[in-house]
Amino acid sequence: MAKKNVEVGVYRVTEIIGTSLVSWEDAAKNAVETAAKSLRDLRVAEVTKLDMKIEAGKVAAYRARVSLSFSTTPEPPGGRGF
Repeated sequence: MAKKNVEVGVYRVTEIIGTSLVSWEDAAKNAVETAAKSLRDLRVAEVTKLDMKIEAGKVAAYRARVSLSFSTTPEPPGGRGF
């Protein structure tokens, strides 16, 4: 039986909220891309809630709540930190 190459490590899950004036998709993308600037080894993003900000009866912004997993396992010397 062939063995699969399985990664072993510890991952943290945190919840973030992204916003956009255009769409929920852009809001989720903004959340992940912003988090990627300060977190390393992002693994999975799950959109857990979508909502809108309303002003004067009109949609003012789209918001996406995203659960994001990232590695907490230390990298070898010279690797990128948190």
